[in-house]
Parts: sequence; structure tokens; C-alpha cells
Amino acid sequence: MFYGEYEHAMDPKGRIIIPAKLRQGFEAQHVEKVFLTRGLDGCLFVFGEPEWRSAEGKFKDVPFTKSEGRRFNRLFFSGAVEMQLDRLGRLLIPKHLKEFAQIKQDVVIVGVSTRLEIWAKEKWREFYETSRANFEDLAERVLLD
Repeated sequence: MFYGEYEHAMDPKGRIIIPAKLRQGFEAQHVEKVFLTRGLDGCLFVFGEPEWRSAEGKFKDVPFTKSEGRRFNRLFFSGAVEMQLDRLGRLLIPKHLKEFAQIKQDVVIVGVSTRLEIWAKEKWREFYETSRANFEDLAERVLLD
């Protein structure tokens, strides 16, 4: 499981360090491969292989006869990259995903239970500032008894 918020800078080769605390989550699940793809709200999603396979199973069941399902699957899967963290715990962010997430240099890596999200620092701050004021309202709507 992944929790927390970590700020990092991308190196000149386009790599970001996944914090040790988050890498431990992958290690605890014996994850060797991760999948990086376009996320929602302008971030990137990072899934360990078991979670990726679970999401893949759900999304492949979306009927291809529905245009919205086709569009979502095309965008989600066409952006996906299978990779491994290097020995220093870094991920190389491909150009098309950096462009999608508007990542230039500074990033925020957020643990969201079963996945990581990678945000351009400015976009995360914007999301956080606009969302935190409604946190209680969100809780009431989402966490119904």
C-alpha cells in the first residue's frame, strides 16, 4: 500500500527517484515490473504489475461497441509503458507522458493506496488548493454509510 506525498526533481535524463518508503510497498508485494500510464486529472499513474493486471481486466471488459469505452481504453493503454525501477529506484518518464502531465522539472509523487500518482508540482498544488476546501463535502458524498 502506498501513502504520502513526496517532492522530487527530475534529473537531466528525465528520471525521477521513487522514494524509499514507496519502493518498500513494491518490495512487500514482490513487484518487479511497474506500469506507467496516463492518469486522470492530469497526473500519471504507476501500478505494480498485480494492480495493473487487475485494472486491465476491468477495462478490457468495457464494451468496445461504446465510443466512450473505446476512447478511454485507447488513451489509457496507448500511453502505458512497462518498466522496472533501476538499481537506484528511478523511473524514466517517457517524453509523451511528460508532455501529457506537463512535467518540466519538479514533481510530486503521491501514494494513493494501490497506485502512485506523479504530478507536475504546479498542477498538484493547483489540484490540492482547489480540492482541500471541499474535503468534508467530498467525504460526505463519497463515504456514504
